[in-house]
Amino acid sequence: MKSIETIATVTKDGKMTAQLPLDISEGEHQVVIVIDEKPLVEQGETKQKRPPLNFPVDNYGPWPENLSLRREDIYGDWG
Repeated sequence: MKSIETIATVTKDGKMTAQLPLDISEGEHQVVIVIDEKPLVEQGETKQKRPPLNFPVDNYGPWPENLSLRREDIYGDWG
């Protein structure tokens, strides 16, 4: 017995389509279906939108014109 959680599409005429893993053999299978009463679309609409993240910004002005970030200039002969 396997337990599979997936999303299924139900049409107006009551037909359901679901994607199963490929290791399920083809043919007739006995299945148990549990359906949430609210479709996923309605559940998603009730979620509150999270505000954007507010990262602190420190402005130190422009870099000096003669700034060198070469390894040799940063560490010198010892490192």
